[in-house]
Amino acid sequence: MTARSRHRYGEIMTRSIRFGHQARPAADDDLGDLARRAEAVGFDVFLLSDHVGTGVAPMVALAAVAATTTTIRLGTFVLNSEMRNPVQLAWEASTLDHLSGGRFELGVGAGHTPQEWAATGIAHHGASERKRALAERVEILRRLLDGDTLTIDGTAHRLVDANVPRARQVRLPILVGGNGAALLAHAGAHADIIGLQGLGRTLENGHEHSVRWTTTHLERQLEAVRTGAGDRVAEIEFNALVQVVEITDDAERSLDTVAEMLGEGVSRPDLVDLPYVLIGTVDEVAAKIIRCRNRWGITYFAVRACDEFAPVIRRVREMEGVR
Repeated sequence: MTARSRHRYGEIMTRSIRFGHQARPAADDDLGDLARRAEAVGFDVFLLSDHVGTGVAPMVALAAVAATTTTIRLGTFVLNSEMRNPVQLAWEASTLDHLSGGRFELGVGAGHTPQEWAATGIAHHGASERKRALAERVEILRRLLDGDTLTIDGTAHRLVDANVPRARQVRLPILVGGNGAALLAHAGAHADIIGLQGLGRTLENGHEHSVRWTTTHLERQLEAVRTGAGDRVAEIEFNALVQVVEITDDAERSLDTVAEMLGEGVSRPDLVDLPYVLIGTVDEVAAKIIRCRNRWGITYFAVRACDEFAPVIRRVREMEGVR
């Protein structure tokens, strides 16, 4: 059964809520066990991030996971596409889609961690240039995965008669994660899933970010997507990366702690509303997820917690009428 709701960013939605588990495995962890556990507790997607030099290489790891799972979908969340040739990436994505029986979802972004460029010797361009290149890359990936042969003389890419085997899925989903009105508008026009995380500028350590956790900022981002999407807005899935999960009977205290930690510029009422923070009892967290869907059309939540989040998944399914 699918859930139906009306929201300002599209017509009537007929999309069930999905949950992705963003695992952060070490190189010697049993990936198959982690993915099967996520599958067993009810997650819809098993996600791996992409940071050179830490954890596991996501595309290789997901190929291994594909062989040890049966129903859970597999996704990158998200690849630094600036470090990958788009033809090679499309080839790998198509191969992984076939290996998994059509369960792969390709998440891409423009990258943000300076040390990764330093470590690999790849030229590190400014954010604006990276975002323009990402937009071009998304269009290339879409066409290659759909089976087109492509020749382009673009701003960031020059390709002649490029092609890869068509993906197994009729339309392999592409998720674009990032910030900025232009990037989000382009993603609205070309991507299948929009990844929202409310992050701001990269901090001096090159790894962490400031946060822009206000309902005003989120609504501006959604409006940028809607503007770019036009008539196809109902086809888009909105994803939120949940940064804080705490199942507790004392949500007030925990919200105060998070607000104090984040400091000025983040209000407690915004923390109560925004999808990036899920604090409360199982029923309270499940109810907030439903509210986020009804208010903003956000139906895909990526969380790093696994077993402790399982009761929330079950409760949401009950609220949606899914057994």
